[in-house]
Order: sequence, then C-alpha cells, then structure tokens
Amino acid sequence: METAATRTRAIEIIPSGDALGAEVRGVDIASGLSEAELERIRAAWRDHLVLVFRDQSIDDDQLIAFTRHFGELDPPGPNPYGGPIYPEHPELNVISNIVEDGRPIGNLGAGEAVWHADMTYLDEPPMGAVLYAVELPAAGGDTQFANMYAAYDALPGKTQREIEGLRAIHDAAHNSAGMLRKGYEEVDDVRNTPGARQPLVRTDRETGRRCLFLGRRPRSYIVGLETEDSEAMLDRLWAHATQDRFVTTHSWRVGDLLIWDNRAVLHRRDAFDGRARRRLHRAQLKGDGPIN
Repeated sequence: METAATRTRAIEIIPSGDALGAEVRGVDIASGLSEAELERIRAAWRDHLVLVFRDQSIDDDQLIAFTRHFGELDPPGPNPYGGPIYPEHPELNVISNIVEDGRPIGNLGAGEAVWHADMTYLDEPPMGAVLYAVELPAAGGDTQFANMYAAYDALPGKTQREIEGLRAIHDAAHNSAGMLRKGYEEVDDVRNTPGARQPLVRTDRETGRRCLFLGRRPRSYIVGLETEDSEAMLDRLWAHATQDRFVTTHSWRVGDLLIWDNRAVLHRRDAFDGRARRRLHRAQLKGDGPIN
C-alpha cells in the first residue's frame, strides 16, 4: 500500500528565469511528502533559494509539519503590540494589516516595503521562512527577492577585498516596518545602534558559498569606520545588491506557499491598499551563525 512516506510523484521544478526562484509543481502538501520528494525539494531550495508551491490548501498544523521537514522551528520575534502574536499557535507569526476589536491580529500591518532579511539583529538569525497566503488584496503586495550570492559574485575584486573581515551592526530596536520595539529607545548616533555585529560577507557552513549579508539599511553601521565612510560604503553595497539583475518578483495568490533562504536572500513587499485585508501565516527555521 502506497503511503506518503513511500510515494514519489512527478514533481516538476520550474525555474523563474531570474537570478533566483522556482515553482514546484506536482505537490499537494496537505497529503504529506515522501522522503524522496523532500530530498528533491531540498535540493531545489539549495539551487534556487526561493520556492513557490501554488494552489495549496493547508491548516496551521500542516504548515508547521511542512516547515519541520527543513529544520527546527524558531519562534517569531517580539510582538511590538505586546502579548502573543498568535496564541493558538505560538510557533507561527501572522503577517497582516487586519484589525479586530481595535487590536491588530498580526505583525507589520501595511508596512515592510523596504529591502531586508529577517531578524539579522540576532547573532544566529533564522535560516529560512515559510509563508502561506490566507487572505490577499485584489491588487498590490507583490514580494521581491534578491540573490545575495549572485550580488557578491558580481562585486569587483577590489570591493570584495575591501569588505573582507568587516562587520556591520544590524539594528535590533526596530522591526522591518520601522516600528520601535518595546524596551528600546531611539539613538541619534548609528555607532550606538543595538544589535548583532554581522560579517558583511557570510560563508555558508554547508556549501562554502559566500554572499553579501546586509540585513536592513536603516541605522546600520560598519564597525570601525568613520560614520560618513560607513554610510558611503553601505549605500554603495545596497545599490549594487538590489539591482534588477539579482531580483525576482512573486505575485501572490491565495493558497501560495513560499519558502526562502533568509541567510542569502533579501526581500521586500510592494505597497497595497491598506483598507484591503491581507493575512499570511509564517513559520521560520532556526539558523546557525556564519563561518566567519
């Protein structure tokens, strides 16, 4: 008798044609996945960094079970509104602009329209994230992803040597929508920004590949440089890393599930009508620190 553990479906991996990203076809996540199917998906994730599974119909338990196939779950970051984000499933985050009974049901609202990687203010940021679309506006809210392996490889050798060994502070005081987190105060001098000091160049433990590791641009600072020199270098790196040639765009549909490598990918979201309902459920994978 065939079971999810033994079944092997005709999975197709359809590359986006851009610098990263692929669609996985022939998978029904709700029915379970065999180890052979998971190995195919894991290999595609390593190759393409962002994978999309269209037309899925899953509940929160199935979202959690799917995410665990790729590593250990990591709890969401602090809720800027106080209290648990999603009491029914504390392992998950809710990304939403919906307000019920005067209180947001999720994080970020209609914000998060700037390039960033998630929670890089921690010494060991999440390895990856899985995002499932529950409710979406009729238009807008597309998500862009940028390949930081490709961005590093395309840097001139002189710049690669210039940034070797440098570390930048990644701001812990604000979330990716720019909201001040509870327990923090604004600082006037970026040299005093609270947060982890991450290498500008990250080396992957498994593959040895190197990528730019930038986190978020606001309030960043390269340790040891004069402030104006840090600002100039960061502006140059960010302008390089977010060029169209390194980017793919995902146009969301309800039932889409995306997984991306948070260590080697930046992402941002387009604007949408804040009066329209948007709700996505998010799981994240515990990471490890870089080699350097």
